[in-house]
Amino acid sequence: MKALASISSATDVTSGEARAWSSRAVAIGIAAIVAILLGAAVLLFVNLPDANAFDARVERLFVEQDFTAQRELRLLELLAQSGTAFREVLASYRTIIFVLLVFATAMMIAAVAFLVMLVALNRRMGHIERKGIEVNSLLISRETNTVYLNNFEFKLTEAAIETLAVLAEARMDDEVLTGAQIEGVISGRDAANCDEAAGATRIKRLRDTLGNQMVSELLVKNIARKGYTLAVDKGAIRMV
Repeated sequence: MKALASISSATDVTSGEARAWSSRAVAIGIAAIVAILLGAAVLLFVNLPDANAFDARVERLFVEQDFTAQRELRLLELLAQSGTAFREVLASYRTIIFVLLVFATAMMIAAVAFLVMLVALNRRMGHIERKGIEVNSLLISRETNTVYLNNFEFKLTEAAIETLAVLAEARMDDEVLTGAQIEGVISGRDAANCDEAAGATRIKRLRDTLGNQMVSELLVKNIARKGYTLAVDKGAIRMV
């Protein structure tokens, strides 16, 4: 029973470790993404042609050749205008590349964050499957045949609510009940005169009524050679 009582604290410790691990993974992933994209940006901008290269070639041509004719001067003027257009196009290319790099960085960071969240969620679900469901509050209302599990409402049959109430009372007394004992408490007979299978059937019907397989299997625990109990901290149980 000590292991059952420590489910919540063990889950909290594991959750803290998972969050710490997730934070480190996100930080490392983001740093790696920024470093890779920064290196790619440096390589792209370094290998882009010089914006003044075209103008420099035109100027060199003007110095090396003696242009005096009107047509030749008009050609040089057109070449100079082409150099200005080339410089403007190259500047727009630099802007586009910068925007694309920023967008790629944001998308990759988001992808890493979602991946880490999925991994952490899978680890969390695996821990729940191994240790049991973490229940902060379990309120059983016999009048309305309703159970509130972590503020989630489950409508049960009268027989199922009786079975759950018996398990809850036993859990608050740190007891584990066999199927025969469960049947005896509900039917008012001596456990020695009750069939083990009858109590097991009540547990099965309770799980079927809860519906959610994970919730029902982890909430109602079957301890080998001992009996049935609730994997809930007894301080979280209330009955009205």
